[in-house]
Amino acid sequence: MLLRVLNKVEEAIICLLLLAITGLVFMDVVMRFGFNSGFIWSQELTLHLSAWFVLFGCSYGIKHGAHIGVDAFVKLFPAMGRRILTTIGCLLALAYCGLVMYGGWIYLGKVRRIGIHLEDIPVATWIARSILIIGFVFITIRLLILLWNVIRGKADVFRHADEVKESMELIRELNNEGSKA
Repeated sequence: MLLRVLNKVEEAIICLLLLAITGLVFMDVVMRFGFNSGFIWSQELTLHLSAWFVLFGCSYGIKHGAHIGVDAFVKLFPAMGRRILTTIGCLLALAYCGLVMYGGWIYLGKVRRIGIHLEDIPVATWIARSILIIGFVFITIRLLILLWNVIRGKADVFRHADEVKESMELIRELNNEGSKA
C-alpha cells in the first residue's frame, strides 16, 4: 500500500514538473521573441525545477528499467554470479546515496543557518535545493527494493533499457517490411 502511494506521488510530481518546465520555457520564449521582454526569475526557476525533475526521474528510471545498462561483463556469469554482482552494485549505489544525503544534509543545514535566498526568487536556497535529500531518498528506496528482489531471487540484474536489442528489433521490422514490398 505504501509503495503504491509512493509510486503515485512520484509519477504525479514528475508530471507536474514536466508540465511546469515546459510551460515556463514556452512562456519565456514567447515573451523574449514575441514581446522583447521576459521574466528575470524564469531561468532560475527552470534550473531548479529541472534538478527536481532529474532526480525524481532517476528514481522512476530505476523502477521501470529505463536507464542504459552496461552489462556485457555481468552477462558472462551464471544467475548466482549475476545476483552477487548486482548485490555489490546495489550496496555501492546505496553507499553513494548515503554520502550524497549526508553531504546534502550538512550543506542544506549551513545554507539554512546563513539564511541565503535564491537570486531572483524570494525562496530560501535550502528549500529549493532540498531535492538533494528528497531525490536521493527516493533513489535509495528504489535501490532497496531492487536489493530485496535480488536477495529473494526475483531479480538477478538491474533492469535497464537494452538499446542494442531494441535496435536489432527495429532492423528486423524494417527488413520484413522491405521484403514484403
